[in-house]
Amino acid sequence: MATLVFAVAAYLIGSLSFAVIVSRLFGLPDPHSYGSGNPGATNVLRTGKKLAAALTLAGDTGKGVLAVLLARHFAADYGVDPSGLALVALAVFLGHVYPLFFGFKGGKGVATALGILCSLNLWLGLATLASWLVIVLIFRMVSLASIIAAVFAPFYTALLFGTLSPLLPAVLAIAALLIYRHKENIQRLIAGTESRIGAKKQDTA
Repeated sequence: MATLVFAVAAYLIGSLSFAVIVSRLFGLPDPHSYGSGNPGATNVLRTGKKLAAALTLAGDTGKGVLAVLLARHFAADYGVDPSGLALVALAVFLGHVYPLFFGFKGGKGVATALGILCSLNLWLGLATLASWLVIVLIFRMVSLASIIAAVFAPFYTALLFGTLSPLLPAVLAIAALLIYRHKENIQRLIAGTESRIGAKKQDTA
């Protein structure tokens, strides 16, 4: 029962879409209504409000951290086992992608996934982040970096926790859903039209 309570709480925490919340506080348009339509820090940055984008990034990362750390802190007191912790990790990610409070229209989950991984194990989070940074530096494509990092995250999980760890299926599910949420980016990558960091619009047309 305690595991279910923690999972539901994690989903509700994940459902706090900070792109929408921050945009309302700053008097900005709904992030679903412009750019990529994705309620995330990158899209909020298109408004030119760097502080709003930074707060969105911090909020989306922080809710992944909060949900998992709360479960870890109270796990022993309420009998939440590693399988329960894995469920909490998946629940907060699902909350971000399909938020109850915002019509189930959420973001792609990159920042929230990072927060989750760092809370599960700092080395897991840092290794995944390092993979993301390497791809960004080489190819200057945030979407490609996010997809590659998602591919490597389960590998790092298995390396750190073993293939029998209940965390592995949760990380696999998070990675698969994150990649799925990038399906339009994948189509543009295949077509060679995906934008690069610092590229002018005419260069990516």
